[in-house]
Amino acid sequence: MISLSKIEERAPGLVSLAKTAAVSLEKHGITDEVASVYLVLDHSGSMQRYYRDGSVQRLAEQALALAVNLDDDGTVPLAYFASRYQTAADVQLSDYQGIIDRTRRHARWGSTNYAAAIIETANAYGRSCHGGAPGLVIFQSDGEPDHRGAAVDALRQVSTMPIFWAFVGYGDRISFLEQLDYLDGRAVDNASFFHARDPHNVSDAELYDGITSQYGAWLAAARAAGIIRRRP
Repeated sequence: MISLSKIEERAPGLVSLAKTAAVSLEKHGITDEVASVYLVLDHSGSMQRYYRDGSVQRLAEQALALAVNLDDDGTVPLAYFASRYQTAADVQLSDYQGIIDRTRRHARWGSTNYAAAIIETANAYGRSCHGGAPGLVIFQSDGEPDHRGAAVDALRQVSTMPIFWAFVGYGDRISFLEQLDYLDGRAVDNASFFHARDPHNVSDAELYDGITSQYGAWLAAARAAGIIRRRP
């Protein structure tokens, strides 16, 4: 966890968000937990308006403010997915402002390949040095996947890994994303769903509660199943 004094020094614009995230973590009994936070963003054609109106940039800031409460490196690996998955950059306290506009210029528009995004994010987590901390992936989309069966298989496959998937749905075409929250055939329930139909009308507190409300239950189940290490 990064102290508020350091946040005030390095990114004063995130102080209020970081405090709001801390309240949500405390509410759900996970203040003392650690996690590596990832941000995976839908870059299909229908998402253009959310990039233009600042909704996606705001989500990047919300993810970073959550991360500073959960780990001490102050970074959030960022990736885009459309027809393909593309890593972009780390969102950091030093340069988070405008990070989406700077990085998405290199991302291609396309369809909505959930399966590639899930598997490639899991692979990225597996390659990273995270000190044994579980992964908390904020996975945002506004539409249906290219292949439902492949997406289902991917989420089941990664349920044996120490990664929790917090699905965030924009707009109204998110029924399949919501269904993934109730998917059977997984080692443990490794996902949650939060519907931010109109992101500008969703408060920071609501978003954080939507992301963290099931995370504590997953931690307990994953530790019981031996997927992540039990706390000392």
